[in-house]
Amino acid sequence: MGAAYTPGLIVSANTVVEKERRLPIKGSVLVEKGQSVEADTVVARAELPGPVTTIRLAEQLGVEPADLPRYFTKKPGDRVEKGEVLAERKGLFGLLSSKVTAPLSGTVEFISEKTGNIGIRALPTPVEVKAYLKGVVKEVIPDEGVVVATRGTLIQGIFGLSGERHGPLTVIAKGPDEKVPESRLSEEHRGRVLVAGSLAHGALLREAGRLGVVGIIAGGVLDTDLRDLLGYDVGVAITGEESIPFTLIVTEGFGEIEMARRTFSLLESLEGRQASINGATQIRAGVIRPEVVVPQEGTIRMDDLMGAKAAAAADSQLQVGTLIRIIRAPYFGVLARVVALPPEPQIIETGAKTRVLVAETADGTFVTVPRANVEIFQYEEERTE
Repeated sequence: MGAAYTPGLIVSANTVVEKERRLPIKGSVLVEKGQSVEADTVVARAELPGPVTTIRLAEQLGVEPADLPRYFTKKPGDRVEKGEVLAERKGLFGLLSSKVTAPLSGTVEFISEKTGNIGIRALPTPVEVKAYLKGVVKEVIPDEGVVVATRGTLIQGIFGLSGERHGPLTVIAKGPDEKVPESRLSEEHRGRVLVAGSLAHGALLREAGRLGVVGIIAGGVLDTDLRDLLGYDVGVAITGEESIPFTLIVTEGFGEIEMARRTFSLLESLEGRQASINGATQIRAGVIRPEVVVPQEGTIRMDDLMGAKAAAAADSQLQVGTLIRIIRAPYFGVLARVVALPPEPQIIETGAKTRVLVAETADGTFVTVPRANVEIFQYEEERTE
């Protein structure tokens, strides 16, 4: 046996999902353990200190630094408003007077009688962290955030763009293999997460952005359409911070690829339900998967979570019969089932000697690929506790 290179993708109809929601700095937690929350509930809040702007006040007034207290009467911590007169020096008979106004609103940070400079710190920027999931607060992290847990459906994708959003799930594809025309979109899809079949093509992406669609889930996407959407080539770094009007989640890979039928059927069964989605992706160390989370209907309580821990994670060891997804060319995104695990390393096309596996794809083709080029694909049927 050999370990899969990356964690398997999860497609689970009934599991427990936990998310840590943490502030970037110390702040205030606004909810309590056991409290029910919605996706847009603010669970923690903090204020990021603004930058300090230095003003050469004595120099601009034309006075000696030691004389500054005669003209500037504020002290550290005092509030100033943009455009407010900070100091004014009047000349004889009102001639040759000079004054300095505040270039920004904020608070006085420091006053230096040696240099004649003052510092004004800009107003703080409020930072809020939302629950992201409809669920329950499982744990409170004092002054930092919470852990939110929910029970429901979890579907992980292979690639995504942009960050966290949520909205009702709407299936616009007639089947997992359909390339949905952009003409099928309308104003009624504003604010919704759309399931778009085999390909999130360029015209569909543009129309979705124009109409205010929240998210698109599709089997595949073309790299040329991604370049047109972003204005640059997607690199190997983590995604999730892209400035696009919707979140994109690709379940199978690059190109026009039929969405796995079991995934499509599961999404179809969730029509109209609220979905939380996140396109953040990192394939290398510290794997992050784009995801679709659809919490169960009704109020979610702590008892629901205690009675149903996440179903067993994908087996960390490859074995004959394991369902896998190939994550390198020329079979990128292809689902297959392991049929053999040769024990000895073999020489592959690149000339490297490595351990491989033999797998059978859905169309009956047998392929030999390095074990490091696959991930275990986990699909869990719905279960009840």
